[in-house]
Amino acid sequence: MHIGLVGLGRMGNNMRTRLRAAGIEVTGYDPNPDVTDVPDLASLASALPEPRIVWVMVPSGPITTGVITDLAAVLGEGDLVIEGGNSKFTEDAKHAALLAEHGIRYVDCGVSGGIWGAENGYGLMAGGDAADIERAMPVFDALRPEGPRAEGFVHAGAIGAGHYAKMVHNGIEYALMQAWAEGYELLEAKDELIHDVTGVFKAWQRGTVVRGWLLELLVRALEEDPEFTDIEGYVEDSGEGRWTVEEALNNAVPVPTISASIFARFVSRQKDSPAMKAVAALRKQFGGHAVRKA
Repeated sequence: MHIGLVGLGRMGNNMRTRLRAAGIEVTGYDPNPDVTDVPDLASLASALPEPRIVWVMVPSGPITTGVITDLAAVLGEGDLVIEGGNSKFTEDAKHAALLAEHGIRYVDCGVSGGIWGAENGYGLMAGGDAADIERAMPVFDALRPEGPRAEGFVHAGAIGAGHYAKMVHNGIEYALMQAWAEGYELLEAKDELIHDVTGVFKAWQRGTVVRGWLLELLVRALEEDPEFTDIEGYVEDSGEGRWTVEEALNNAVPVPTISASIFARFVSRQKDSPAMKAVAALRKQFGGHAVRKA
């Protein structure tokens, strides 16, 4: 199989590495001439066997819409576009309709795994027609973690379902990170009693009901900088947490924990909070997100 990949930032490049390791030929395009395989999208289309599959992995919003629009001009009937960025699910119907005018198929895919995905595999949540999903399964199988397919991939539903599932995933992620961060701050505050905060978290990694990957990443961050002295307690939000709360309001679903975790990030922009340093450190660990230096 031979696919195209648009967007060769850290995430896209890691995906290209994993796909090639699985025996899938990848031709990538990126505006950065240092990383691209071809000079433009037209050349990308020419390099791929028909019917073509092109995975789009670029920042959400106008950039994604621009790429989809440009692909509509160089791809043709029967080709398939997979949009794997962190787009809002409401954009998927627009992108699918734009491509459908040219006979081009569309699948949306939420992708989780951050900078560790090339090594560990990515959690994938896809939305679209069953025939299109089946056609792309060799790609999904190459990207997801090893083991049963159901544990690393889901065909969540119709177009938009993949990004909707990823939105909820990220809302939950916000809340989990906030809980770990608040626990860190409480342990750190009791320094006359708790003498080894990092050791407490390390002890929780085996046998406890709270063990998991975020805990492992928090331990890793603490081992690198036990007091988070090199990190400012300022945390951005990517937008998906906000969208989760908006959807909760639209559907009258109570999400107090997720909502509180988003508002806590706003607090981080007002003072240098130890808890927010922990959240910033976690985001750097799993996603390679930039942190502000203290």
